[in-house]
Amino acid sequence: MRLTTLLDTVNQGGSGPWPPASTPADADVQFDALVAGLIPCRSNDPELWFAERTAEVEQAKAMCRTCPLLEGCLAGAVERQEPWGVWGGEVFVAGQVVAVKRGRGRPRKDASPAA
Repeated sequence: MRLTTLLDTVNQGGSGPWPPASTPADADVQFDALVAGLIPCRSNDPELWFAERTAEVEQAKAMCRTCPLLEGCLAGAVERQEPWGVWGGEVFVAGQVVAVKRGRGRPRKDASPAA
C-alpha cells in the first residue's frame, strides 16, 4: 500500500486527501505564479521593457534594480546577444549594451554638420 493512500485513510483532522502529483508543466505554472510578484517584468506591463520613449526605458531600468534575478537576467541577455530591450537593468540596442537609449527621429551623435 502506498504511503499517501495509507495517510488518506487515517483521520488526521486535515483538510482532505493529498493533492495529486503535479506534472513538470504544472510546476512551471506554480513557480511563475509564486515569483510573479517578485520579478518586475512579470508583474508589470511587459511592453515597458521594450519601449521607445527614454522615460519609459529608464522606468524599466529602475524596476530591474529591485529584481532578485538581475545578474542572471543580464548574463543571459549578453550570452544570447538580445537585439533590444531592457535586460538585467541595462539597455540593449542591436545586441550591445548602451548607456542611454536615444529616442526616434533624433540626429546621430556622430553626424557631421550639414554643408
